[in-house]
Amino acid sequence: MRPSPAILALIERLVGFDTTSHRSNLEAIAFLEETLRSLGAVCRLTYDDDRGKANLYATLGPDDRPGIMLSGHTDVVPVEGQDWTSDPFRLTERDGKFHGRGAADMKSFIALCLALAPEFLARGLDTPLHFSFSYDEELGCVGVRRLIADMAGLPIKPKLCIVGEPTGMRVIAGHKGKKSLRCRVHGKESHSALGQGVNAVEAAAEVIAHLKAIQRRLRREGPFDPAYAPPYTTVHTGTVQGGRALNIVPRDCLFDFEIRALPGHDSNALYQEIQRFAADQIEPEMKAADAHTGIEFQMMNDTAGFDLSDDHPAVRFVTALTGANQTGRVSFGTEAGLFNQAGVPTVVCGPGFIEQAHRPDEFISADQLLQGEAFLRRLMDHVCR
Repeated sequence: MRPSPAILALIERLVGFDTTSHRSNLEAIAFLEETLRSLGAVCRLTYDDDRGKANLYATLGPDDRPGIMLSGHTDVVPVEGQDWTSDPFRLTERDGKFHGRGAADMKSFIALCLALAPEFLARGLDTPLHFSFSYDEELGCVGVRRLIADMAGLPIKPKLCIVGEPTGMRVIAGHKGKKSLRCRVHGKESHSALGQGVNAVEAAAEVIAHLKAIQRRLRREGPFDPAYAPPYTTVHTGTVQGGRALNIVPRDCLFDFEIRALPGHDSNALYQEIQRFAADQIEPEMKAADAHTGIEFQMMNDTAGFDLSDDHPAVRFVTALTGANQTGRVSFGTEAGLFNQAGVPTVVCGPGFIEQAHRPDEFISADQLLQGEAFLRRLMDHVCR
């Protein structure tokens, strides 16, 4: 079977908006807002500081009771440097697969929500249907934090949220949290032949080596949770920048690292351990040579993890909609952790697969679109008269 022309037209329209995270998403948000307002939805916008990006929160149905929220992000990852065989921002069908940036992650879910919204309305909503469409999820769930802060002022909040990230329509009841961190090492520059400088690159390397030692310990000693892959908290260094020439003792070095912690594992304690190592083991030798040297850490992003039990009402409800009898956990992060932290029980379930996202020729299959449509129609049976 093939998805309806209306659904495919909406996916094509959304893929056509280049909402790469370094660009504005306002054109896409305006289209979503206009579509939902035409159905009578009450819409709220929240913006970034420059008002170049926006979140949309919209409600269909009665406004005197808690509803169910369908949540997704409008931004996509870059295509530069990837070997695409078709235009990334034009939906292209090949062998039952629909290719385009965001087709899997996660504009198809948003398109399904829009395509079926008129039917939800026509059947008569007993339970409100909320839509949450955010910016800069790919940069660390940046935009949705403002949407959540705005929701705090609403008299009635959603009773349940479904984040439509690509899970192959499998219900995900937990994911790891993620801290994105930056370390700046300030040394003292000198000619490399004189032995008088403080080498920032070498100091950074010692901290990075300590991060690797922590990762080995976690892999060996845990804590462990077999529901996750890998089943332990991970620590990873992603980028390093430092040095200007081989014969100059480098003054500065900067590196970025992350902690992806199992729910319940105290990532703050790990972060403090790393800071103590730098302060107690590395900085004293640096400062003995020059008091102006040192190591600084910066928290760039902190996205909460979550883990709901399989018998949680939200998990049971969404699992029933899929017809499955089991749930899963994943290591990548979503805004679900932030919604749960804000008191809105949230699970992750959507069409497509994460393995097909973020890559050249990203795609979603016709079968996954049909499964996503069937899922929303079963939701319709629960929230409509």
